[in-house]
Amino acid sequence: MIKNLNPFYSKTLQALKLHFERTILALVVLFFCNNATSQTNELKAYTVEDGLPQSQVYAIAQDTIGYLWLGTQGGGLARFDGEHFEVFNEKSGLGSSYVNTLVSINNDVLIGTRKGVSIFNGRNFKNFNTPAVRQIRVINKEIYFATIQGIFTLTNTGKVQQCVLSEAINNASVNDIVFKNNNYWIATKEGLYKTQSLLKRKPVSQIANGNFTSITTTIDQIFAATFNDGIRQYNVDGTPLNTSNIPRRINSIKILDNKLWIATDTKGLFVLNPNTFEIEATISDRQGLSVRHVRSVFKDTSGQLWIATSGGGLIKYFPNQFTHYDKDTGLIGNRIYAVESTKDRVWFSVEEQGLSYIDSLGIKRSPPVSDFDNVKIKTLASDASGNIWAGSEGKGLLYKHIRKYDSIVVSGSSIATIKLDTIKIEKVTDYVLNEKVGFPSNWIRSIYVDGNDVWAATYGDGIVKFNYDTKRERINIIKHFGKEQGIDDMLIRDLKPDEQGRIWYGTQAGAIGFIDNNNVTHLGNMLGVNTSINTLVFKNNTLYIGTADSGIFYSTDNDYKNFKPLTGDKTPTSKNSYLLIFDSENNLWTGSERGIDKLVLNNENEIIDLFHYGRTDGFLGIETCLNAVAEDENNTLWFGAIYGLTAFENNVENKDLQTKPTIHFESIDIGYKSLDSLIKLDAKNKVLNLEPNENQLSFTYRTVDLNHPKGVQYRYKIDNTKWSPWSTTAQQNFAGLAYGKHTFSAQSRNYRWIESEPIKFKFNIGTPLFQQVWFQWLLIACSLLVLFIIVFAYVRNLKKKNRTKQAQLELENHLLGLEQKALRLQMNPHFIFNVLNGIKAMGVTDTKKMNTTINSFATLLRGILNNSRKEQITLAEEINVLKNYIEVEQLMAQKPFKYSLQIESDLDPEEVLIPPMLVQPFVENAIKHGISSSNQIHGNLEILFKTTQTYLTCSITDNGKGFFESQKNKPTTSHQSVALGVTKERIESLSGKGALSISEIKENNIIKGTRIHFKIPLETEF
Repeated sequence: MIKNLNPFYSKTLQALKLHFERTILALVVLFFCNNATSQTNELKAYTVEDGLPQSQVYAIAQDTIGYLWLGTQGGGLARFDGEHFEVFNEKSGLGSSYVNTLVSINNDVLIGTRKGVSIFNGRNFKNFNTPAVRQIRVINKEIYFATIQGIFTLTNTGKVQQCVLSEAINNASVNDIVFKNNNYWIATKEGLYKTQSLLKRKPVSQIANGNFTSITTTIDQIFAATFNDGIRQYNVDGTPLNTSNIPRRINSIKILDNKLWIATDTKGLFVLNPNTFEIEATISDRQGLSVRHVRSVFKDTSGQLWIATSGGGLIKYFPNQFTHYDKDTGLIGNRIYAVESTKDRVWFSVEEQGLSYIDSLGIKRSPPVSDFDNVKIKTLASDASGNIWAGSEGKGLLYKHIRKYDSIVVSGSSIATIKLDTIKIEKVTDYVLNEKVGFPSNWIRSIYVDGNDVWAATYGDGIVKFNYDTKRERINIIKHFGKEQGIDDMLIRDLKPDEQGRIWYGTQAGAIGFIDNNNVTHLGNMLGVNTSINTLVFKNNTLYIGTADSGIFYSTDNDYKNFKPLTGDKTPTSKNSYLLIFDSENNLWTGSERGIDKLVLNNENEIIDLFHYGRTDGFLGIETCLNAVAEDENNTLWFGAIYGLTAFENNVENKDLQTKPTIHFESIDIGYKSLDSLIKLDAKNKVLNLEPNENQLSFTYRTVDLNHPKGVQYRYKIDNTKWSPWSTTAQQNFAGLAYGKHTFSAQSRNYRWIESEPIKFKFNIGTPLFQQVWFQWLLIACSLLVLFIIVFAYVRNLKKKNRTKQAQLELENHLLGLEQKALRLQMNPHFIFNVLNGIKAMGVTDTKKMNTTINSFATLLRGILNNSRKEQITLAEEINVLKNYIEVEQLMAQKPFKYSLQIESDLDPEEVLIPPMLVQPFVENAIKHGISSSNQIHGNLEILFKTTQTYLTCSITDNGKGFFESQKNKPTTSHQSVALGVTKERIESLSGKGALSISEIKENNIIKGTRIHFKIPLETEF
């Protein structure tokens, strides 16, 4: 450098020196900040607190279902589904809880332990005692175990035996085996070897000396890692190609995505270019690893990388769209309250530590401002010039006025080489606007900058429209909008402009309103729910409102009065919406206590797709803060959360978004007993035959999504029924299934609603003997034969009995007919004889009376002759005969008497049937032996017929001297006794014993007459 420069150059050189020092410092900060933040977002640790049995993870494998298997040192084996760990140890049957290596083959997991080999088939462990196993390799369908005392193999007979090779291999501690170009490469503690066979005695050649720990290959190269001497690169024929002495203390190496991943004891992970051996990335404690001791790295079927560490547990590494910043990676705190993007930087507020920003040089903290320190800055806004407005809780507003001007820079070591250049120098002037300087409120909730005008929503003092004169350092309050201006709810939560220039606000009580031309229109609660409004956003003349607990609403009206809830095929993961922002692709983002959701909307504002990002997806901040979101000029979204600041690069492609999930049967139980092997379930078009009593089945199936375990849903169906609704239930139980063939189908879908191919299980429940068709037909035939024999014998016996009974009935009927005819012959002559004797006596005394009697008797006789041919006559006919008979008796009687004949019935006498001459003998007896022999001057005879529902009754009453007295004094005649006896038998044959009763009528023990009463079954003509 030249001394004695003039003052101008001297000052210029001093400025250059100062600028150079600042630049160097900035570059140093940039280097450390970039190293500290570039990978942190890609790491998530699973430790003992998450359920991992032990923090020293030595091996990782993945089975065909998708489970991640982890081998630990002392904690045994762990199966991981992305959320929970299931632990297997020596108590579960594992040979040793110290696991060194793992391999999954078909449905089995092979475990190399300190005590040998264990094989887990999903239910049980099978253990083999061998020296401690370092590595398991499957080569050409053969399974080899690298142990501390040679190489062992699993034979076809299911036994483990040692491979007999050279003494150098048989007694060596073997760490790894690979197969390339018809040669087996063997890494041992004493050197690197190769041979053409491990099962037959072939020459073994040593490639190099040293403690080789791991081997991996590319298409035409072999990489062998040593513990302390770096990595050796060989051609497939064994020719050395390259050597890298960095890094040291290597545990394992692996080629993933055309990169060489190196796990070390003390330096973490290195990613090398296998062609140039240049280190492209380092993952260590500076990048977020809790420990530097890494055992291995594993890539699962979805492309996700997992890191096994000794002491730090399992690490999930996701190369995705997120970059995360927190206190461990350069921030002065974790809680980010507000975010704002300007042209060249992103501003954010950190806890109560003022403002910070990120620019091309890294993270920087804005110097503290007097009267505005130790305060929560809850809102940020910027103007077109990049000036920042910050609103706080309790200390008003901060206006950062940023000016940039050119500064001359001198370079060169002499007058001849000196050069002048200009650089941009930034000057920041801070202005605090609070109640001390005339601002209406110290509590600011939201800010919107419109040109030179600023709108500030306060916590209880309404909305203030103002501008600030930096030259005079004076506030100019343009308008203060409060209750007097129409804002009924003063607790304002957010403030946004619409496309028409109106300023809209949302309040804590759920009200909305707008300011247009300095006039307030307060619309009130337009959502129809009692909720707090958190955030507002406008897009394409549509207003979207995020609420505290009721989801998102939208309105497409010009006045935004008709709101609808935002719905669709999918729903946001939370009803709390803390922030809303549209990205460059018109997707709506919302933040909540569960992370962030990207909503894909159609033209009808329906959610047609949803992407959720939580902690397992790289969004490590978890709970977003109110309206803490911004989009920078590169379309990167910045989210403020309670655990840091997260950037989302929307242009990074997520490779596994369209990965189709797979579903597998985990178990099938029949009558609470598991099937012997799940291999049977994979056989296509095979049917499992079950016994008739094995009709109670339970199916358990699973899709393992390590990144989104809670997003998997399932559905099922049996036979050709409809699919069940989607649910998170992965087990179905069936009891009492019908006999016959069945097909159970199950299907899954992941968090993206991409559906798996259905899996099916066919089974046949045998039909019991009693339900088989041939047996049923045989049973029916036998039953019909037996029934025919029984019916035939019964009919034949019945016919025989009927013939006998019929002959007996015919005889009885014949005898009864003869008896009835005989009775009628006995009655009729007796009656006729009495009448004729009477007529004979009248011929002497009264010829006229005789003629009348003869006429009446002829009529009576004609009726008797007509009725005698009938089995039954009507009651009317019987009464007519009785009247004729009584009139004849009146004409012949020596003592006059009167009679009455009455009927009490709802039925017509023409419809009621009665045997003929049934009443006449009793009437004759009453006249002849009752009235005629009585001392009464006038005789009286009463005949009454009544009907009930079942009987016809008849009462014959006279006022004679009594039945029993008349029986004593009357002359003995066979005619009268026969008539009464036969009539009594007729009545009793019709109605049974007791149907006829004869009683005397007494008054004061004096006999006044006789009453005869009988009943017969009522018969009618209908």
